[in-house]
Amino acid sequence: MNKQPIVIEHTYNAPAETVWKALTNKDQMKQWYFALEEFKAIPGFEFRFSGGPEDGTQYVHICRVTEVVEGKTLTYSWRYHGYPGISHVSFELFALGTQTRLKLTHSGLETFPDTNKDFAKENFEAGWNQILNVSLQQFLEK
Repeated sequence: MNKQPIVIEHTYNAPAETVWKALTNKDQMKQWYFALEEFKAIPGFEFRFSGGPEDGTQYVHICRVTEVVEGKTLTYSWRYHGYPGISHVSFELFALGTQTRLKLTHSGLETFPDTNKDFAKENFEAGWNQILNVSLQQFLEK
């Protein structure tokens, strides 16, 4: 499997503090990301949510915050209950005046079972593109 991480960059018409709040406030996250029961941008905080293909298996995601640089960087581990492998998701924010460039890096996908098509890199790429380029953009610019 390809060991190259997924890297997606997008610029939003919103200041960095607004984008940071969307990435770290559970009530805002529910509107564009996943319905998290709880979320805290504190290293060591573990959160879970379910997700998967609309017409397929729903996977329990188990994530643990590993790095926080307030207003700039949020990183967490990402694994699945009952499946081997662990990956890492990092959001980096770059303030551009009234705009913000967000860089997402999702690494470690090669550690997931390559026998499960739901864990194919293309599915992660499609999911992150939908989440960042459509859902988050619409949330921030509404």
